Amino acid sequence: MPIWVQAGLWALLGASSLVVGAAVVYLADLPRRLTAGIMAFGCGVLLSAVAYDLIMDGFERGGLWPIVAGAIAGALAYTVADHIVSASGGRHRKRSNDRQSAGAAGGAAIAIGSLLDGIPESMVLGVGLLDDGGVSVPMLAAILLSNFPEGLSSAAGMKKAGRGPAQVLGMWVAIAVLLGVSAMVGVALLRYADPWLLAMVNAVAAGALLSMIVDTMIPDAVEDEHSGTGAIVVAGLLLAFAISHGTTVT
Repeated sequence: MPIWVQAGLWALLGASSLVVGAAVVYLADLPRRLTAGIMAFGCGVLLSAVAYDLIMDGFERGGLWPIVAGAIAGALAYTVADHIVSASGGRHRKRSNDRQSAGAAGGAAIAIGSLLDGIPESMVLGVGLLDDGGVSVPMLAAILLSNFPEGLSSAAGMKKAGRGPAQVLGMWVAIAVLLGVSAMVGVALLRYADPWLLAMVNAVAAGALLSMIVDTMIPDAVEDEHSGTGAIVVAGLLLAFAISHGTTVT
């Protein structure tokens, strides 16, 4: 199977937990504190993956400056794009409360913002195939574990804003497919890139992911109840760190 097709399928798998998380919202009425706790756990998982599977591995392959330049570029690019999306009505796209806009413009902004949040993750899975010939099990697990609360929390807010299951689930399925396509395109463009460039691309994704965690995930996790949130984040980080001692899937 061509490597770019593999990249698309792995990215689609990683994004599938977004759809699962959104579906759970319409199958069960979860307490607000539970959704916030799940989001906090996802924050910890992603923080570990970014620190150890992107920043540290990239440093070992490409050195310091490609990592610094890539992470800064990723953070700035995400911040600018997120500001545009937020100004258009997508500011609270991951909130599980009733802050999300019910209007059509707000719905489009939420969809675009959610796609923006997922692109760095799909990029990481694709570059992993080019970098060492296999998908990183820790990174895949981190994406699956963190996407579930993202889909769950965001869909809960959409439900409270009056959006029906067909609209919400259809949006998440479309986003998952687009993330798979973005991974395919990324791998096709970077197939013959040097190791330092692949390390920089991973650092770009790391910078964007860290910005996304701070700007959109942590606020939802701590908005209503701070007690215990830090411990849940630590638990997610430690689980992902333990998984990071695994192998790759070839």
